[in-house]
Amino acid sequence: QVQLAESGGGLVQAGGSLRLSCAASGPSTSSSDAMGWFRQAPGKDREFVMDITWIGGITKYGDFVKGRFTISRDNAQNTIYLTMNSLKPEDTAIYYCAARTFGRGYSSVNGYAAWGQGTQVTVSL
Repeated sequence: QVQLAESGGGLVQAGGSLRLSCAASGPSTSSSDAMGWFRQAPGKDREFVMDITWIGGITKYGDFVKGRFTISRDNAQNTIYLTMNSLKPEDTAIYYCAARTFGRGYSSVNGYAAWGQGTQVTVSL
């Protein structure tokens, strides 16, 4: 099972930026062809944010992203990044990275077999 470790969360004022990182390790990193970010606010379901393939860097994103977030990857480091700009209070959530299973869809939690512990992002007014 691949292990995932997120970092980079924190407290930021509205309009600010944060960059999250997710490092993948373990013997099964090759069983995934893409990595994604989800988020979960208190009392809400886990929501798809963005996804990127290891080969080709093809990206997908949730409707709310609207150009504010970007996803990137460093294949040599088995690491993906989520850069978030123009943050809003409604972006406050725990952000999780996940490894997508080959052939699975990107927008559902069911497509991802391994999850990190999550990192808290809090956006204040």
